Amino acid sequence: MHTSLSDQRNETINVWVKDQLLPRSEAKVSVFDSVVQGGDAVWEGIRVYDGKIFQLDVHLSRLMDSAHAMGFTDLPSKEFITNALFETLKSNGMRDHTHVRLTLTRGEKITSGMDPRLNVFGPTLIILAEWKKPVFADNGIRLITSTVRRNPPQCLDSKIHHNNLINNILAKIQANLAGVDEAVMLDLHGYLSETNATNLFLVKNSCLYTPHADSCLPGVTRAMILDIATDLNIPAIQRNLSTTEMYTSCEMFTTGTMGELDPVVEVDGRIIGNGKPGPMTLQLCDEYWKRTRSQGVPLPF
Repeated sequence: MHTSLSDQRNETINVWVKDQLLPRSEAKVSVFDSVVQGGDAVWEGIRVYDGKIFQLDVHLSRLMDSAHAMGFTDLPSKEFITNALFETLKSNGMRDHTHVRLTLTRGEKITSGMDPRLNVFGPTLIILAEWKKPVFADNGIRLITSTVRRNPPQCLDSKIHHNNLINNILAKIQANLAGVDEAVMLDLHGYLSETNATNLFLVKNSCLYTPHADSCLPGVTRAMILDIATDLNIPAIQRNLSTTEMYTSCEMFTTGTMGELDPVVEVDGRIIGNGKPGPMTLQLCDEYWKRTRSQGVPLPF
């Protein structure tokens, strides 16, 4: 169990809550906030590289789309959120190696209850920026297949990037108990969906494959990898993928803002490829890294 911070600078960070910066020890939301009452919130994970915020507009657009789909009212503008993000990063002296968890809750309620009409104070904006390098090691990660299924769109649409993550957490618990890094989640038909926290890619016969974004989040990093594949003339196919196709793939990797691209070397005890990061994975990693250093919204400080 990890009880210490990976970077001690995070002990003294400032966090944006509602409309102000607060020291970490004072950064709190009300017990009446919707995120406490029912996980009623939407969020984005954003990275800062070399003085630039990567894919900021894409993340903010998805945040606003998710909030709109959830019926949030009195939303803060993109300009307000961007300026609050700038102010948060500046107060912490953060220009690189930074991950931001940006959360927008439905806000505080006048009394406990499920009804959104009880929310009369407007949304709560939380900007939590931490010194945090990509999560996993370059030598690859190990996975299991979870028995917990990913939500289908007829139950809870994965296109909403919401905070109600119980099924993902249950899958992660299974991964923890198995002593591996993450868990692959299948859809209700038994096809690959994503892991508990990331999107999935397979490589077979020099082609790149990823599941349809039906019961998984169409991630920002996932979209960029598909764009990179097009630029590199790598055939990229979105279709239903089975566990057998996963076990017999030549290469496999996951994508997400937190961990970027992570090679997968083992799933359910089956070695993927030769048990090492493969050449296409490394090629895509290299191109992705180049884009993180050349693209983004410059910080005004």
